[in-house]
Amino acid sequence: MSVAENLALRTFDEPPAAIARWGLNRAAMRRAASALIARYRIKASSPDAPASSLSGGNVQRMVLARELSGDVEVLIAANPCFGLDIAAIAEIRAQITRTRNRGAAILLVSEDLDELFELADRLVVMFNGEFVHETPAAGADVATVGRRMAGH
Repeated sequence: MSVAENLALRTFDEPPAAIARWGLNRAAMRRAASALIARYRIKASSPDAPASSLSGGNVQRMVLARELSGDVEVLIAANPCFGLDIAAIAEIRAQITRTRNRGAAILLVSEDLDELFELADRLVVMFNGEFVHETPAAGADVATVGRRMAGH
C-alpha cells in the first residue's frame, strides 16, 4: 500500500475519500496524506510512495498520524517510541500528551520507565500475566516499579 492509502485506512469510507458507496477519491486521499506528512514530519518521497519504503521511525510516525488524525476516544499504544531518535521520541510523546489532553483514554504498554513516568497518570505493572503493582505515577518510586517489572 502507498503512504496515502495507509494514512486513509481510518477514513477511506467517508467523504472526501469515499465516492458514492464503493469508489475512492484518490486525489482527496493524496491531499489529506500530504497534510499529514507535513504535520507529522514523515519523510516520504511522495504520498504515492510505498509504505514499505519508509524507515522504521517514519512508519511509526505514519501510524501515529493515521491513528491520531481524527477524533480519538481510546488509544492503545505499545512501545510507541521504541528505536526512535531523541527528536522523534519527543515529538511522539508530545502527540500522545496532546491526545490525552483532548480527553482521550490512553493505554500505554511499555517497558521504558522514562516513557511511562513521562506519559502515565497511573502505573500498573504486570508480571507473568498478572497485575502485581499499581500506583499513581506522580510520586511513584522508579526502583519499586522496576523491581515489580522484574518479578521481585
